[in-house]
Amino acid sequence: MGIVSTIENALTGGTAESTDESGSESKGAYWCDDCGVRVRDVDLDAEGVERDETDTPQCPDCGESMRFERSHADGCAC
Repeated sequence: MGIVSTIENALTGGTAESTDESGSESKGAYWCDDCGVRVRDVDLDAEGVERDETDTPQCPDCGESMRFERSHADGCAC
């Protein structure tokens, strides 16, 4: 990316990479309230996160159910 593109993106809020590596946008992240682990929704399969019988992701550290938290309007799942 050149200097002009960098400045343009800084001023317009655009980025060259607005989606994750899988090509889909994240809608949020799963959080473990017990130990604070966070996994983006688009990364669950790539990270090998197991799910329970209701398809709820289980924390890879402690095994407890994780809760989903939607991202803010800016597209960030942080």
